[in-house]
Amino acid sequence: MIYKRILLKLSGEALLGERSYGIDPKRIAQYAKDIKSITDLGVEVAVVIGGGNIFRGVSAASNGIDRVQGDYMGMLATVINGMALQSSLEEEKIQTRLQTALKIEEVAEPYIKRKAVRHLEKKRVVIFGGGTGNPFFTTDSAAVLRAIEINADVILKGTRVDGVYDSDPEKNNNAVKFDSMSFSEVIKKNLKVMDSTAFTLSQENNLPIIVFNMNKTGNLLKLINGDKIGTIIKN
Repeated sequence: MIYKRILLKLSGEALLGERSYGIDPKRIAQYAKDIKSITDLGVEVAVVIGGGNIFRGVSAASNGIDRVQGDYMGMLATVINGMALQSSLEEEKIQTRLQTALKIEEVAEPYIKRKAVRHLEKKRVVIFGGGTGNPFFTTDSAAVLRAIEINADVILKGTRVDGVYDSDPEKNNNAVKFDSMSFSEVIKKNLKVMDSTAFTLSQENNLPIIVFNMNKTGNLLKLINGDKIGTIIKN
């Protein structure tokens, strides 16, 4: 086990599975089982999920909805996803806490850094919903911010591709995968790993990012055990 405390970043779109909208129960159940496989080893796990499977503030802005209003709607979508993941994790008998940047005390605790760390120390999975609580910031930024605050060892960005490529592997069969890269190389090659705010924050705080395929069962456990999975980005 090479990481004691991780922050797992999941995209909302990944929860779609085979669906065009909403949450695929099979996909979220698979995620819960994979997370259990590493909590059983004693790894402390925090999770940030996007909300793109339900609502995207940026897309809404292009359709006439006020950008700030749209971003808050997107934050609420991440809370819905967080509640769904919490339920799936509890099906696996994992103790969890959902903390949100927006106060919705009937369904989640407000985010308090010290409480989050204490939950992690007690081996509870902590899910952070509501993004940063501010419009114009993505859930990538929320993931990096929370990872820094809780002193995570690494950000694991779970996607549907198995790492970082020089072009989109879903569109280009000849795309070349990178096993490891520096932050400066990613910037130089203009590769879209995270939004620039999140990426710079990670670089400045010397927080490595591993991009990997979360949709392949067992990848998360292999990664924690030190297998060469995905692409690692570090200074």
